[in-house]
Amino acid sequence: MNTLGQPTAHDVLDFWLGDGLARGWCSDPRDELWFGGDPAFDDKIRARFGPLVEQAVDGGLTEWETRIDTRLALVLLLDQFTRNVYRGQARAFAGDARAQQLSLQARAGGMDAELATVGCVFMALPLEHAEDLGLQVESVLRFQRLFDTCVPELRDTLGGFLRYAQQHHDIVARFGRFPHRNKVLGRASTPAEEAFLQDGPRFGQ
Repeated sequence: MNTLGQPTAHDVLDFWLGDGLARGWCSDPRDELWFGGDPAFDDKIRARFGPLVEQAVDGGLTEWETRIDTRLALVLLLDQFTRNVYRGQARAFAGDARAQQLSLQARAGGMDAELATVGCVFMALPLEHAEDLGLQVESVLRFQRLFDTCVPELRDTLGGFLRYAQQHHDIVARFGRFPHRNKVLGRASTPAEEAFLQDGPRFGQ
């Protein structure tokens, strides 16, 4: 907590990644935490980090952009915690554009060169969430690079992330967007999207 009583960037990183940044990858299993979608866990994030997420989505916390660790914490607020705090609402995607820009800028400026593998994964995920084919291509390239250069112990894990990146890319290449977001965003689905939504892959929100 800072002097104002709100969580710090370190609190965000510790909550989401545990010892991952120090070790390269988290020593404890975190898939359920990251991707489980449990309502009680959403409430926990909402109670602890909700005001901080609001600040980030509203364009605040610009001081967090200056270092790669605090920038990563800001990306987590914008791209991950939003999906917990605003689950099932259009606002779940309100931080995506800023998170994507922060990710692109970090790579362009070489800020992420020394970032741990798990940090690189979460810095790349905003690109995987983009309804933009160019950003989807960049997402696949990043996950391919992480897979190609990872330690043997992480090949299965990063192979899974790479497959998901490729699936996201293929959906946007086909439809120009993610059909499973149409309802919450108030978009009409095309007949092709309606057919896809019957049994096509979907990813959370």
